[in-house]
Parts: sequence; C-alpha cells; structure tokens
Amino acid sequence: MKKKYTYIWVSLIVLVFGIIFIPRIVERIKSGNIVENTRMNIAEGVERPLEYITLNDKKRRVPPFSFLNQDSLLITNEDYKGKVYVVEFFFTTCPTICPVMNQNLVEIQNEFREFENFGIASFTINPDYDTPMVLKEYAEKYGITDMDWNLLTGNSEEVMKLANEGFNIFAASSPDVPGGFEHSGLFALVDKNGYLRSRRDAYGNPLIYYRGTIKESQGENFEGEQEQISILKEDIKKLLQE
Repeated sequence: MKKKYTYIWVSLIVLVFGIIFIPRIVERIKSGNIVENTRMNIAEGVERPLEYITLNDKKRRVPPFSFLNQDSLLITNEDYKGKVYVVEFFFTTCPTICPVMNQNLVEIQNEFREFENFGIASFTINPDYDTPMVLKEYAEKYGITDMDWNLLTGNSEEVMKLANEGFNIFAASSPDVPGGFEHSGLFALVDKNGYLRSRRDAYGNPLIYYRGTIKESQGENFEGEQEQISILKEDIKKLLQE
C-alpha cells in the first residue's frame, strides 16, 4: 500500500508542476526569452584570452635578435622583456604599403604612449640603404617619438631570416616590384614574455597576424578586406592587463 500511495503523490506533484510551470515555459519560448537569455549568458562576462601561436604544438616565441636602432644603439629582444609590442617588417623607400603601415603604427603609438610596458619593433628589410641615420630621418618624418619604438637595421641575411623563419612573415628582395622588395604588410603581436599571441577569427582559427595595410578609418579596402587596426588595439589592451 505504501508504494501505491507513493506513486499517487509523485503523479500529483508532476500534475501540479505541469499546471503551474509548463504554460510559463511555453510563453517564454514564444517570446524568445529563453534564446535571448541563453545568448546573453554565453556572451556576458566571457573575456576570451588571446591565443598562443604554436608550431608543432609548441608556443612560438620571438627568437633572439640584435640590431642597431635609429639612434645607433644596440637593441636586442631582451630590451622588450616585460613589454607588449608590435612587430613589423618595412623599408624606408617603400612606395606602396609601408607609409600606411607606419601611419597606423603612429596612431597606435599615440594611443598607448602612457604605457611604459608597450613598444614597437620595426625591422627594415633593406638594411644596406636604411642606415641608422636614414631611419632617424624617417622617424622624424612620420612622427615616431616613443622611446620604445625602435627602427632596426643590421645584417640583411639576419633580417630576412628573422622575418621568414622567426616570425613567418614573408619578406624578400624582388627587383621586379616597386621599391625592389616584397613583403606582406602584416603586424605580429608579442606578449610580455616574448610569445606571439592573437585572437581567433570568425571561424575559430587563430588570426596569427594583423593586417597593417588598411587604415582604421577606411574600414575596408577595394578588395573587400577589413581593417584590423581596431582589433589590434583591443588585443594590445588585453595583453597589457595580463
């Protein structure tokens, strides 16, 4: 008899639950509240950390480097220890993408000027021409004033190796193109411990690099490529807060 009464009570509870709560749930589904709340719960308060860029399952770190800057001072990767920094490969006589790249970096410089733990490293891929004196004049022309923004020059083979193997950012001598050099126009983002970092793209893949050839105000270029300076700024802020 006890089992019989137990089943009766369970049935009664289920019936009461159905009468009271099911109409409310149905009403919420009709109004879309469940979907909206679920999306809000997923998005709200979720701040995804930037991804580590890996190669063969190992976190990629900036390799050692040593070059002269625009003030003829020897700068190494150790000088950037404890700093978040952006890396580019350029050359001063570039007639195409470099001016836009460095205008974008000047904007970034100005936005993060007050942060002592932020810097920029610009490596020239034409070091035979881009001497410290030439780089100094270039810095004055573009308004490069941050002491932690170094324009770096040195051995040509070492620079190209750093670009193509160290950062996997394409750069090469090419007499058939304007200026005599080809390069990708991408920026790399490095954290305080020297690791390459980035966010994920819309497909869930690491972005790896940031497009430096489109101005933030432009939005996109004639090929429909979106600017990425705005998200680079966001990601710099994330790394500075780590």
